[in-house]
Amino acid sequence: MVTESRYDRPVEPNELVPADYFKELPLGEYFANDAPLEIDLGCGDGSFVLGMAEHYPDRNFLAVERLLGRVRKVCKRSHKMGLKNLKVLRLESLYTLEWMLPESCVDRLHLLCPDPWPKAKHHRRRLFQEPFLNAVVRVLKPGGEFLFKTDHEEYFEWSEEHLAAFDKLERLSWEEDDFFYPKTDFQIQWEAEGKSLQGLRSRRAI
Repeated sequence: MVTESRYDRPVEPNELVPADYFKELPLGEYFANDAPLEIDLGCGDGSFVLGMAEHYPDRNFLAVERLLGRVRKVCKRSHKMGLKNLKVLRLESLYTLEWMLPESCVDRLHLLCPDPWPKAKHHRRRLFQEPFLNAVVRVLKPGGEFLFKTDHEEYFEWSEEHLAAFDKLERLSWEEDDFFYPKTDFQIQWEAEGKSLQGLRSRRAI
């Protein structure tokens, strides 16, 4: 573990600070048990992952977020809620999947309301494409699930096409009441504006 003396700012409660950003995370050192692991990529203000961690105390959760202010907010809220099954990692999503997580360690992976990069010239910056999907498959356990939501219709269609062309993930049906799934901060905001979200659910082949 990295101590405050080796870090440039105080470590927040429930924050996961890797000792080495060029080595796989030893997850057993950060979680008290080997319960199923779920990852929330780009957790925002934490509304979704905090709700999940509270509802599923028998699962472990790792929230990944690049922005320091959001990391601090989620850490403080999780500590106030007394959550012992949630850690927060400040890092880029793709780097986390490609380099920091061990292979076949994740039971469910969530990507909710990522930046749609709507301009055509920026589409190459979109996360949902083959390099990302390969990284998803790398970390998912056989039978593990990947769940994606967006309010941007064209980005949803783009993602559908990329998923259909990617044979390492099998698309599953996803009804709103299939299982407990709290709303993100963006979803709450957009629904208040009359918008709706569309989702894709898939799993790694067993």
